Amino acid sequence: MRFCSFWFNSFVLSSQYNPPRFVELLMLLLAIAMLAIANILPDRPYLILGLSLVVGASISILVREAIAPSPQTRITQLTASLLLIISLYGFADLMYPH
Repeated sequence: MRFCSFWFNSFVLSSQYNPPRFVELLMLLLAIAMLAIANILPDRPYLILGLSLVVGASISILVREAIAPSPQTRITQLTASLLLIISLYGFADLMYPH
């Protein structure tokens, strides 16, 4: 029970300390779950939802870093840009399949 309490308290503390980063983390975790489900089940809605969450989180990260840079700004911006490019490529592949 202490283990669950520790994780819950850490969860609450991180959400209060930096809410934008917490929301971006949640979006990316949901995106990973949706993309994993899309690999198991060949349904397009899971793939579209997962890619949409990645696009939203990436744009949010880029805006947050532009407003208030963190110590590792360059790496964060590079990672967010890479995620954005890959997800937009996924959308293009859905629109115009081979």
